[in-house]
Amino acid sequence: MDNKYKWISVLGLLVIIAIYGAVTPQEALRRGPYKGMVYIPGGTFNLSTTPQGISMMDFNQNSRQVTITPFYMDQTPITNEQYREFVHWVRDSIAVKNHGLADYLKTGPNGEEYIDWDQVYGRRSSLFSERNRSDNPNIQSAWEQFFYPDNPNFYMKREYNTHLFVYQYAWYDLRAAIAARNDETKTREDFIRRTAVNVYPDTTVWVADFSYAQNEPMVKAYFSHNSYNNYPVVGVNWNQAQAFNNWRTKKFEIEQAKKDENERIEINPFDLATEAEWQYAANGNQGDLAYPWGGASARNGGGQLLANFKPGRGNYIEDNYAYTSPVDSFFPNDFGLYDMAGNVSEWTSSSFDESASTFLHDLNPVYRYNSEEEDPAYLKRKVIKGGSWKDTQDFLRNEKSAYEYQDSARSYIGFRSISHALGAN
Repeated sequence: MDNKYKWISVLGLLVIIAIYGAVTPQEALRRGPYKGMVYIPGGTFNLSTTPQGISMMDFNQNSRQVTITPFYMDQTPITNEQYREFVHWVRDSIAVKNHGLADYLKTGPNGEEYIDWDQVYGRRSSLFSERNRSDNPNIQSAWEQFFYPDNPNFYMKREYNTHLFVYQYAWYDLRAAIAARNDETKTREDFIRRTAVNVYPDTTVWVADFSYAQNEPMVKAYFSHNSYNNYPVVGVNWNQAQAFNNWRTKKFEIEQAKKDENERIEINPFDLATEAEWQYAANGNQGDLAYPWGGASARNGGGQLLANFKPGRGNYIEDNYAYTSPVDSFFPNDFGLYDMAGNVSEWTSSSFDESASTFLHDLNPVYRYNSEEEDPAYLKRKVIKGGSWKDTQDFLRNEKSAYEYQDSARSYIGFRSISHALGAN
């Protein structure tokens, strides 16, 4: 081939790559701000709220048309591996600030103190890698602070004192501030809430939830063993899920600050979906579906189960998983979301109230109540959605809702994050 035509062919190929390889603003919007999240476009659907165990016929009056604006949502529930990164970050932060590792602390331009995470980890994934501990006696000493003393050890195995893993953060109670906007006696400080959360999952839930079942192996291995990395984290209460979202937001902002200014992405903070957003996402923008995959059955034409749940009394293993399953084991819905039915139920940001459907707005409806520690238990109820590995088929329906207390952890409740889209309608 003549050199002239070779160059024309090469230039033509480059033009095609430029056209089809370029990321349009619309495509960038759909890719979302974070790996593993998908764009959920806004839309209108019929929001139904049927308590678990109650037939749909008795609660048809709770169905109403509402509109949801766009957001990004995790494709899967948060996994043990993802949540373990949070736990280790909390542990390492405490080590740097409280246990003699001040060399990793830096001072910002306004006098603020922060941890230099690039220096903490360098090329290693853990501050307390075996090499770090052997090379630096200060790191070894800090590492020792996180274990129970020698006496409580069993079988020569050292165990974390998980009560030490506390994440502290502040957040602004915007709704309370708006409600008191005409009160001249209030200052901004009155609406800043400071929260301290023990972030380690409650691994004892596997026995506590099922007193007469042999689940001790799950207590010992489910969160800590690498075999369960891609399984949904459980034993996490609502407060811990919100602490994770606060940390995830900060982590994302730190990552963006390292980029060139024209490459940075701004996002709304990570949060839990409202009950309405969760149900809309489960429907996959396909109208009013009984299940995320559509149809009236939880089996396909060949009789195979379409989610991880209990198909009958005492029958847990028909879907090949006695407990939870890896988060991408079954087909996603039309939005590309996995496990919107079965595997684990999921926390939402909505507070539970039996009469909520009578006063919710029809645009982005939500009932939220930020409970105080001294509040009665009924004010600490949060809506959970999706059904779980221990539930039968009826509990997996999109419109089914249940509740759990925000300070309670269960072996069948996990969560996933969302971030509300900026500049999208």
